[in-house]
Amino acid sequence: MRLSLVLTVAALALSGCVVQGPPTAPAPVPQIQPPAPNPDAAVRSSARLVINREMAKRLPGANVAPYTDCVMQNATTAELAGIADAGDAGASGAVASIVSRPTTTQCIAGAAAAAKTAA
Repeated sequence: MRLSLVLTVAALALSGCVVQGPPTAPAPVPQIQPPAPNPDAAVRSSARLVINREMAKRLPGANVAPYTDCVMQNATTAELAGIADAGDAGASGAVASIVSRPTTTQCIAGAAAAAKTAA
């Protein structure tokens, strides 16, 4: 019995001697940042608004969205940026230039034909 008492006392004495390491900081939580805005998307959006208004001037009362799509598809990024920067006041020449391209003209003709069959 004496041995078990000695072992119990020894176990209790040693249990207070547990060495703890330095406190560790919790792992940092990664910060999820929203995606940076795409400047090209902003330029395209602004250019689309200007082109829509310009096409509406040329085709009053028509749904110009398909024609605007044709202009957007056939314009370069630089042209779209120029149209967006120029706004309504300076976009007519740039839009006319893009509309006069054969690929844009074909696209617009196709959109007009689709609009006639849908009506």
